[in-house]
Amino acid sequence: MNTRFDLNRRQFLQTAAVAAAGLPLATASAAEVRHHSSGKPKIGCLSWCFHNLSPAVDPEPALDVIGELGFEGVELIATARRDLKDFWTDAKIDRITQRLQRNKLRVSQFVIFQPVVEDLSSTDPAAQKQALDYFEAGCRIGRKLGAPIINIVAPWAREMKGPTEYLPRFYEIENPQPGQKFHIDIAEGFDWDRVWNAYVETTKACLARAKAHGLKFSIEQHTHCLVPDAASFLRLWDQIRDDDLGYNLDAGWTLLQREYPPLAIHKVGRHLMNLHMRDIDGTMRLFPPFGKGVMDVEAIVKALKEVGFNGYASIEQDQHPGDPDIKDTCREYLRIMGKYV
Repeated sequence: MNTRFDLNRRQFLQTAAVAAAGLPLATASAAEVRHHSSGKPKIGCLSWCFHNLSPAVDPEPALDVIGELGFEGVELIATARRDLKDFWTDAKIDRITQRLQRNKLRVSQFVIFQPVVEDLSSTDPAAQKQALDYFEAGCRIGRKLGAPIINIVAPWAREMKGPTEYLPRFYEIENPQPGQKFHIDIAEGFDWDRVWNAYVETTKACLARAKAHGLKFSIEQHTHCLVPDAASFLRLWDQIRDDDLGYNLDAGWTLLQREYPPLAIHKVGRHLMNLHMRDIDGTMRLFPPFGKGVMDVEAIVKALKEVGFNGYASIEQDQHPGDPDIKDTCREYLRIMGKYV
């Protein structure tokens, strides 16, 4: 797939989407994701396919690559608490906005890395308040970037500790030693109802802050988190009942937990706000380069169309030694998605 073909394809998809929605080409707003009408997913890429998640990582070079490849949208991320003030300055946001415009890219959603707001699941009011302040700082950045959605991965209970710093990555023991058990520490006196009810209230508070900045709020599921799957999101939504709260489905993490992504799409239906696309290997434990695994992309796109999803389906690609160049993987993603969309 050459650049000329990619750009023409993107221009065609943008024009069709804009004509259908009656929106100006260069703007993105919450209205775009307010209701699903006709199911025609847009195709995006996460900026961290082309950079790491270290503090103060600069996404600007990634935007040129993503734009050249022919994507329609991009997700940007705040990776550290101090970056909310020190990196995402007005001057930096202005430079990124100019680069987005040059590359004809929309920010499909702005992401706050889970560790930045991990205390949203705390039962300590002071920790909750600080996490809400970080969340609102992310909302301000997202608004300035023109994102219609603010996104987080759901936090896990602070009372849970595992052998990995990022607990969702602890989902298997590849080569268990004799007598070794899969174990997560759960603090004495852990009260699930108290944790869940507190999280419902902090989610309401997050949503109020997002809406005050003209944004919708999407929550992504990961292993061991308070929202690990579609059903748990629906339980949360039923306690809040606001269409500005939506689900960010990660196809890879969904199938890793043995939930079939097309079924999960049908479960959440109109509440589906954004999609992260990964491939997965046959044992459903690793995320290989897109197109090299067993993910049923055709069935996913079919389900998206059937529920009327017209948001972004964006590639999120893990990198492993020996993998193809990430640009080639992204080109393959564009080819596969273009075939079915």
